[in-house]
Parts: sequence; structure tokens; C-alpha cells
Amino acid sequence: MLRDIMNRFPIDPYDRVWNPYNDPSWLTLSTNSTVDNRFDPFEPPSAVMQTAVTPASGSQLAFAWDSVSPDDKLYTILHFAEPQNLTGNATRVFDIIWNDESWVSGYTPLYLSADCQYDSEPFEANFEYQYVLNATSDSTLPPIINAFEVYTLMQLTQTATDSADVDAMMAIKSHYQLKRNWMGDPCAPKEYVWDGLNCSYNTDPPRITNINLTSRGLTGEIYISFAMLEAVKYLDLSHNSFNGTIPDFLGSLSSLLVLDLSFNNLTGTVPDSLENLVSLQILNLAGNNFNGSVPEKLCKRSDAGLLILRLDKNGCNKASSSRSKTAIIVIIAAVSGLLLLVIILVAVVCNIRKQQGRTSNTFVQSHSVVYPRQREHQISFESRQFTYTQLENITNKFTTVIGKGGFGMVYHGCLETGKQVAIKMHSVSSPQGMKEFLAEAQNLTKIYHRNLVSLVGYCMDGNCLALVYEYMKQGSLQDHLRDKAGCAKVLSWGQRLQIALDAAQGLDYLHKGCKPPIIHRDVKSSNILLSEELEARIGDFGLSKSFHSDEQTHVSTGTVVGTPGYIDPEYHQNYQLTEKSDVYSFGVVLLELITGRPPIVPSPGNVHIIKLIATSLSRGCIEEIMDETLQGEYDATSAWKILDLALRCTADPGSQRPTMFEVVTQLKGCLKPEIASNSNDIIYIEGFNMSREISSEMGASLLGPTVPSIR
Repeated sequence: MLRDIMNRFPIDPYDRVWNPYNDPSWLTLSTNSTVDNRFDPFEPPSAVMQTAVTPASGSQLAFAWDSVSPDDKLYTILHFAEPQNLTGNATRVFDIIWNDESWVSGYTPLYLSADCQYDSEPFEANFEYQYVLNATSDSTLPPIINAFEVYTLMQLTQTATDSADVDAMMAIKSHYQLKRNWMGDPCAPKEYVWDGLNCSYNTDPPRITNINLTSRGLTGEIYISFAMLEAVKYLDLSHNSFNGTIPDFLGSLSSLLVLDLSFNNLTGTVPDSLENLVSLQILNLAGNNFNGSVPEKLCKRSDAGLLILRLDKNGCNKASSSRSKTAIIVIIAAVSGLLLLVIILVAVVCNIRKQQGRTSNTFVQSHSVVYPRQREHQISFESRQFTYTQLENITNKFTTVIGKGGFGMVYHGCLETGKQVAIKMHSVSSPQGMKEFLAEAQNLTKIYHRNLVSLVGYCMDGNCLALVYEYMKQGSLQDHLRDKAGCAKVLSWGQRLQIALDAAQGLDYLHKGCKPPIIHRDVKSSNILLSEELEARIGDFGLSKSFHSDEQTHVSTGTVVGTPGYIDPEYHQNYQLTEKSDVYSFGVVLLELITGRPPIVPSPGNVHIIKLIATSLSRGCIEEIMDETLQGEYDATSAWKILDLALRCTADPGSQRPTMFEVVTQLKGCLKPEIASNSNDIIYIEGFNMSREISSEMGASLLGPTVPSIR
């Protein structure tokens, strides 16, 4: 475990962030032995307590910090553990003085056992807090300190959350064993609302109005305590593993506007009780195993445009079986549709045979397995199909090249509607073949997310294969970081955080929102594309891999593919591709956002960015790491948190890396203060899933002594 960088969960089970801090006048003492923290009521991690500082000369150790306001009430905890096994006449005894007042006298740290000194009454009415540790006259060694914490007392002026809502959330938390930062009151204080919840403060007491538990791995039936949340308007339980039927009690949530139960394992019929939800605007039931028809009132509201109803198949019975005239019309329509389908299939087969009859130099002939074995590469394109001639017109005969990928050139185009598009052409000489091209096409037709590039259409005309995407006007993230986008304005720190969050949400959707999950396998800054509003979307799915089932943990590949600098070392070694491979690559992208440098920094030996920042990390100097173009315009606490996140994403082994959902959660927590302080930046975030940090700790940590950071 590195002791010169910050420590947090899982090193600290309470998720305190311990930042390094040092002074030139101090020396560092350390041990590799475990420090027992059982007798320290605040349980500092052993990794934190294995280092301490002592004065390089003399017998006095001093440190101080300034309060934000003299009205602050601060609680201070000093942590000690003797790292050296003192022998003979060696002794370490010292007094602790606080703001020129004697606080503790004759203190001796315990060998490899954590101990602390604190006061149950808060310190207040001071701008500066200074501690001086003085060795006593009979001590042979100078004083030491391993870490300290400072907590500020928060004055809660808001009313506590409605008791029924609190009881419901506590029961839900207990029932599903949710391991989240759900502590204290769900809605109060307002700045620390539980992650995944939104509350209304227009009522007294506050009520819970939004609940987002998507992709939380929840199993079993939908718990009855949800029925107690009478004020909830948005309930998102999608992408979990709920089973059983939709409970009738959901029909009692009369305030519901959005109910999302999509992509679970729910069965049975849609209950009639949902007809009672007269305010409901969106009902998403896709990705389940329902049978029977949808209640008539819901169908009528959907037909009238009053309700967005999403199902895997049409469950609304719009015709009455007793009306023979309607039945005849349905039969005629079905027969007509079947005849039309046969005609279309005959035309397609004839067209394919014509294409195969062309010269042997055509693309189709050289890849004849694609069309005769169409079932092996079934792609249900719902997008527009273009001819080669249309692509010529759209691109003005392929005049403007905007990129080059593994498949071939990418051209700018403009549809007849004025919509700008990017056309990715498949080159016959491309080292990536038909299989990868079809993989990208198939993935794009199966998935949709606001942070993934959208497919506008495709072309399969003779030897021309192409995919037509929405055009991302601001280019790639790499363009902006390398100053290739022609932008006069540098990406601000807040914009960088938002771009990171957007990209993380896209990856999280691939990993947890798709069934089966998809690994991108080539996450890099050039594959993160930016819209005109700087909204980030992940592109280039040509190398992506899908799991065969939700239970599969890795995919074995014969060769390692990806981009140097972004490839997971673990994948490079064992050829086993996991979701954590994408997490590693994303961690490298985070380092690019922090430093503005490429993953492989040009220098003698081409140093990887992780090794490049190691020296600055050892000194605890964030300024040396940050992108110079930011000109110091960033929050140091936020920067340290993102740097810590990037290092955890690139940890080796991969099992120590967070999931993309955990990455999304932390990025949202870091972005929230940026939204408040940088209103001029273009920053977007979905308030429905806004994460809040719970801890109110503040401080700085020592290299040797360490303390939790501002949270």
C-alpha cells in the first residue's frame, strides 16, 4: 500500500479520505507492521497509522490550520501510534498544547497500537488553531503524530423528513441490504440528501419525491414498504433482478408521474390497480416477461397521448372479439402484411443474387459468407438505409475527411433535412474485417443511451459498407486536450468533470444496462465525442465484446486489442477481458483530464502517465500534476478526489478497481460543488440521480500524519 497518496475506502471502512501532508522540517517514520486500532474508538486504518512524523531537529513539533469562520464549532482528534520498538533507556514523552493552553501532559504513544486524544467539547471562537507537541525533560526522543481529524458541527435548521418516509426508506435499506451512504435523515440537511433521492421542501416536514435505484443489483420481490412513500413522483427500479409480479400496492402511489420497472425478471399480468395512477406520464415495463393484456384505461391513455407506455410487445387489445367486422379487417390486414413481407423478401433475395453476380473484385463476393449466411449476422436495422449514390450526395463526393478509424475513413455529410452526420466507411483493405464491422453495427442497433453515439443509418450497397452517425460538432475529447479542436477556450475544470461523468454514465450503461453486458474494449479520449453543448458520448464500438450471459465474469480473447497506453495490464497478461478492463482505460482518461497529457508521454523511454505523476504524488503536490492550461482555476479538494479515483481505476490487480457505477457516483459528488460555483460553465446533470456526500469532515493529511479531507 502506498503511503504517499491518499487513502480511503476500502482501506477505511467509513470512507474517510486521508490526504497526505508534510513539512520540510519534519522527518517521516514508518513501519511495515500492522497497527492495531481496536482500542482507538475512531478506528483509523492501519495503513494510515503505519507512518508518523517527527521534527528533523529539536524537541518541538507544531502544526496549525485556519477556520472558515470563528463561529465554527470544531472537534479535533489526534491519532498516535509508536512505529519504533524502543529499547534500553529510549523514551518518548511529550505534552500537547492547544492555542497556548495545556491540553494533555506527559503523553506516551503505544507501540503498534492506535490511540487518540480528543475533547468532547468543541473548540470555537477562533480563527486559527495551533497545536504544539513538546518533548518533556525526561524524554530521550522528540514527539510524533500519525494523523489528525477535524470535524465541524453542522447546524441543522431544517425539519426532519416525514416519519413515514423515513420508516419506509429504513425498511427498504434493511430489506435489500443496501450498502450505500444512507445515514442519518434522508432529506436533511438539504446539502446531504441520500444518494438516489430527491426531496420536496415546500412541505413541512420534507417529503421524498424521487427514488432512483436503477442498476443496484436488487433481487426478490418489490418490497411493500414502497407503498408508504405517498409523495413519491419518480420511482426508478429498472435494470435490477426483481422477480414475481407487479404488486397491487404500487397503484396506491397517487402522486407517481414516472414508474420505471424495465429490465427486471417480473412476470404475470400488469395489475388493474395501475389504472388508479391518474397522474402517471411514463410507464416503462420493457425487458420483463409479462403475459396477458394491459389494463384498458392505460391503453386508452396511451392511445390519446396522455401516457408513454413502453412494452416489449403490444399488450393493448384495441379490438373487441365480438365485433366481426373488426375481426375481418384485422385478418385482411394481417394477410396483406404477410403478402407485402413476401414481396419484400423476394426483392431482397433477387438484389442479393445480382450483387453476387458482379465481378469477383467486389466486396460482397470476397466476403460471400455474409449474405448466404445471413442468420449468422442478423442485424435488425431500424435506422435508415442509404445507397452509395446517396452517400456521395450527402458527403459531396466524400470531400471532407473528419477522421480515420480502424475500419477506414470518416467523412462529414449533411442530410436533405439539414442534419449533419458522420459517415464511417469500411475499407476493403482494413485490418479489421467484416466481423468487427458487423459487431459495431449490431451493438449500435441494440442499445440507446444519451451518452452513447446514435446510429442514423447504414449502407450495404455492393462493395460499399458504411455506418452513418450523428455528427458530434465539437470533435473528440482528445482534440480539446491536445488543442486540435481549434477552440480558443480551454475546457474548464467543471466541464472536464461533466465530460468524465457523461462518459462514465455511458460505460456504466454498457456494463449494467445492457443484457448481456457489453465491454467496450477501446475506451480512450479520442473515442469520447462531444456535442455542440459539450455533452460527451462514447463512440467506436468496433472492438466491443458482449458477454454470453449476465452471470459471465470475463471473456477470453485470443489476442490483445486496444490502444497502447489504455490497455489494462491484467488483460494484456492473461487475455481475459472484464468490465474492469474498461475501468482501467477510463482511469487513464481521467488522468488525461487532470494533467492534459497523453497516456504515453513523449520523452526518453516514452513514460506512461501513471509513472510520470508518481514523483509529484510522493511530495503531495497537486499543482505539479494539474494541467497548466487551467492556470490554477480548479478546486484542490475536488482535484485530489478525482486523482484518487483515477488511481483506483488503474489499480493492479483489477479486483481493487471500482465499478463504473461507483465511478459515476463519486463523479456526481465531485461535480455538485462545481455546479454551484461555476454557473457560467456548460454543465449538465440529471437531478433525479444526483449523488450527495454524507461526511462533513474537513482537514488535510500528513505524509506520516494523515487526516480526512473536506467532504
